[in-house]
Amino acid sequence: MSAKARFLKKLQDKQPGRGAFENRGQADIAEFQQQMNQLLESMETWLTGTGIETASPTVSLVEFLLGGTVFSISGIQLRYENRMVKFTPVFLYGQGVTGCVEATLCAEGSTTHLCRLFMRCAEHNHWTWRPAGWSTRPGEPFNEEVFFNMVEGLLS
Repeated sequence: MSAKARFLKKLQDKQPGRGAFENRGQADIAEFQQQMNQLLESMETWLTGTGIETASPTVSLVEFLLGGTVFSISGIQLRYENRMVKFTPVFLYGQGVTGCVEATLCAEGSTTHLCRLFMRCAEHNHWTWRPAGWSTRPGEPFNEEVFFNMVEGLLS
């Protein structure tokens, strides 16, 4: 092994968070938690000055593909007057993706499914989304424009 290779290996081993996970499942759970926090931060930035309130309730998920592992993760709630859009984590692994969040509009005593967000899928390594009922349609990138179209129901 060259001196450069040894140096880079030692440097990599000293990086924070390296080796902190016993397996891929734990790493995926930690990434899901981190990505949900970053998604909330993005939404708060996009909503600055709008008067829409954000909250981050804790959700417990059971991942059966990891032997029934239970973990906690933050969801996201956006509230305006008596309406709310919820982004609720629903599973870690499934449907060819890693990390799934369901978006619903809660208004006037009823719930309307808006879409699903996916943290990672085969085609993309960032948040993608699919409209409710379109489970076979390829995911499209989730961005600020999509977000505002999605949450427009808060104002109806």
